[in-house]
Amino acid sequence: MDLEKETKEQNRKDRKERDAQSYRGKPGGKLRGRPNDSEETRISKTLSWILRHGSQSEGLAMRPDGYVQVEHLLRLPKMKSLDFAMLQTMVEKDAKKRYNLVSEIDVSTETERWWIRANQGHSMKSVKLDLKSVNSLADIPTGIAVHGTTRRAWESISEQGLSKMSRNHIHLAQGVPGDGVISGMRKSSQILIYIDVQKALDDGVKFYLSDNAVVLTEGDAAGYLRPQYFSRVETPDHKSIPGWEGTPETLEKIQKERIAVDTTEGMTTGLEQKAHALVL
Repeated sequence: MDLEKETKEQNRKDRKERDAQSYRGKPGGKLRGRPNDSEETRISKTLSWILRHGSQSEGLAMRPDGYVQVEHLLRLPKMKSLDFAMLQTMVEKDAKKRYNLVSEIDVSTETERWWIRANQGHSMKSVKLDLKSVNSLADIPTGIAVHGTTRRAWESISEQGLSKMSRNHIHLAQGVPGDGVISGMRKSSQILIYIDVQKALDDGVKFYLSDNAVVLTEGDAAGYLRPQYFSRVETPDHKSIPGWEGTPETLEKIQKERIAVDTTEGMTTGLEQKAHALVL
């Protein structure tokens, strides 16, 4: 079983390296994404890849805080179909708030320069984001940190824990899709892993909040958030995974948070409907 896991992990690394090599060899290569993706989607995926993983291979200078100069970004062959107005719209409309676009004055020339960065998800070790430290569970607005994954991945995660793999952090959402959460988890997640953040903090594991409200952690020295910090594991329809039901207190807390979010969303929907009626 261990040999099979090692083989799968090596195959995954080999595929990733081949992908990286193909892009290093083709700095002006095609947009990322599937052939049936729209051009807008492929541009978005390419932008995300450049800002999180590929700036160096693209020859794009990046500051230690993760920002790249927009003027230089738009000169890249992969970004030839993107202009500044389109970039602004893409950032503003991004549902997960993946990017931060800022204007700064270049003191040497007294001219305005625009910079952009990804808010989290980097694999480049040189990038050190200015993240908000989480010192207690109370620092997480919802009081919840949950990771979504697949059933297949859960088999190894249940034994080894969550791994940051090639990224700088393990990503945790403050709720699940449909709970008003915009970032930190894929909607296709089949398994939801709730984290006992306070227990991990007490044991010296560090947590942070990104600008788009994703909970981040580097895990332990090996880059893992171990299973001992899993407070409950369940499916998206709230059915617990045998052996990972958690304490009654944990379940009650999760249920209260769902009710609070549902109530807030219901109020928001009601206000939107009233506003719409007034317009009509």
